[in-house]
Amino acid sequence: MVMEEGDQRDRGRATPLDGRQIFVELAEQNFDAICLSTYRTACKLRFIQKRCNLHLIDIYNVIEAVRDAGLNAVELNASISVTRLENLVSSLFNQLSKRLPTTHTIAPQESTVLLVEFILAAIDSEPDGRLTVLSVKAILATLCGGKLVDKLRYVFSQVSDSTGGLVQSKFDSFLREALKLPTALHEGPSFGYTPTLARSCFPQQRVMLNMFLDMVSDPPQCLVWLPLMHRLANVEHVYHPVSCSYCRGNGMTGFRYRCLRCRGYQLCQNCFWRGNASGSHSNQHQMKEHSSWKSPASKLGRALSRTLGCVSSREPPHPIYPEEPERTLNLANIVYAPAAHADTHCTAQNILTLTAEEILAEIKRLRAEHDAACQLSPEKGSSTNPTLLAELRLLRQRKDELEQRMSSLQESRRELMVQLEGLMKLLKDEEQRQAAQAAGSSHASPSRPSPSTVRSVGAASPHAHMYHPQDSLAGVGGDVQEAFAQENESRIRT
Repeated sequence: MVMEEGDQRDRGRATPLDGRQIFVELAEQNFDAICLSTYRTACKLRFIQKRCNLHLIDIYNVIEAVRDAGLNAVELNASISVTRLENLVSSLFNQLSKRLPTTHTIAPQESTVLLVEFILAAIDSEPDGRLTVLSVKAILATLCGGKLVDKLRYVFSQVSDSTGGLVQSKFDSFLREALKLPTALHEGPSFGYTPTLARSCFPQQRVMLNMFLDMVSDPPQCLVWLPLMHRLANVEHVYHPVSCSYCRGNGMTGFRYRCLRCRGYQLCQNCFWRGNASGSHSNQHQMKEHSSWKSPASKLGRALSRTLGCVSSREPPHPIYPEEPERTLNLANIVYAPAAHADTHCTAQNILTLTAEEILAEIKRLRAEHDAACQLSPEKGSSTNPTLLAELRLLRQRKDELEQRMSSLQESRRELMVQLEGLMKLLKDEEQRQAAQAAGSSHASPSRPSPSTVRSVGAASPHAHMYHPQDSLAGVGGDVQEAFAQENESRIRT
């Protein structure tokens, strides 16, 4: 277990909360003028997300960074140092800067400092706050970009057992860490943590994945700001070609609110959030929120289609997943063959990496040929070479095919990453179960070895004792090697 670095944590606590740079910039946005606490909290967290460039990072990037930092092999309630947190966040933004195009650049060091400051401020929002593995995973999973369904699936994998059921104690710990975000933004009175929140969110005895994912459309009161933050991100560039009935602005951007009582009365999001009203309209009137603009002609056509039964039924808010957890690879009966030592280096991830590098090299070569062909074109604009044009069309077609193949390989890599997470979790559960059985058997049975154990030891060849299984896993990640090493040690002890 990595111990906490007291001097750096003390320096983080000594800094005044509102004196940090990100909180100073947040105060300049004047979000406190928003009357509704849910919208106020969502706007603040959206600003933090964009200011730290976390909206450019999805949950799969977070999973990869956490795995590379070695936090998957650490218990969720274990403390980590600030230095390890800084290395994790720095790797996130360094990888992001490599993925972004040259036209869109970020400052990885600045983003790292801002995010680490905010995470430490969120941890320090409670008197007994402690930087743990769960707090880092919960905060990064909540603030990163991407789809909300993917983020909730990752959270469920952290708070569920091996049978695919929600563990209330783990979910309670996640809520405590996630609700530190609104508490750090002075929204604790509305969305603070209480010990009864976990049970009030899911009073059922057995909560499976699909029931947990229903938070996308029907979130509990303590997390109602989370899907709203994603909706804010989706409507930031939506334009409504109508004027606001209060500020008389020419056009609206974002949400549009229409009064269900006052005919033709519409408000932009800034006026509605701040409680502005004019004429006979009152803030007590019921308003309908619109996240898109539909012309009267499209509304009429959809109404006719609905009347004639041509509109398909409404899709569920999230995909329906099987109740049983996905079965991972069963490595219990693997036989280590020394002759196949060279083949073990060709793991799936290495094959994907090599294939991706070959595709990038091919795309680079095609671009070089395209540039060379453009330079060799005749100076006279009237004369064109049909053969050269045909070759250029073929090069563009080849480039599109390679880019499609690259995207499919990236999707396969994400799926392999999710399977690896499930495999590591299964190995950890199996190790804990065997350790518990070994502890129980040591108290219940004498220390004399059983005849079957003696026969199995005597039947092993001398070469089997000289061979190390870890050598055949040279192409696999360090977490998997460590898991196999711990599995072999536990078998030897039992």
